[in-house]
Amino acid sequence: MNNQIRISPVRLVDATGEQVGIVPIEEARAIAEERGLDLVEVAPMARPPVVRIMDYGKYKYEQARKARESKKKQHQVKVKEIKLRPKIEEHDLAFKVGHARRFLGEGNKVKLTMRFRGREMTHPELGEEVLQHFTELVADVGQVEETARLEGRNMTMVLAPRRN
Repeated sequence: MNNQIRISPVRLVDATGEQVGIVPIEEARAIAEERGLDLVEVAPMARPPVVRIMDYGKYKYEQARKARESKKKQHQVKVKEIKLRPKIEEHDLAFKVGHARRFLGEGNKVKLTMRFRGREMTHPELGEEVLQHFTELVADVGQVEETARLEGRNMTMVLAPRRN
């Protein structure tokens, strides 16, 4: 930028984007100073190097603003957890299905955790049936990302939002 550019001659591009041509670096600096703008090296590896006349402070500000705008538009995918039991009643299941539908609709993933206590561990297939029934109820908005797997006394399954 400005006095840090050492190589001469350079290919000069003015503030409007039009090519001025190949000029000595001193002349390019003089033109930039005359207009009250900065001389910025755009393509240092080109021969001759390409420099541009621009308001560098304004350029940096615009870049930062664009970065902030794009960051605002990003959606962070969260994993929401719903805990279930093998002997869950139909109404309670329907209530939790409603939560899962809302989470999936917002674009978040849903982790279903089936907790087994005491003698419930002897029949993990009952818990798996509840998880399968749950996935059937949310099949229009979500799909299985990770199938049910037993880890100790918990069986987990992950649902992701359905992509259309």
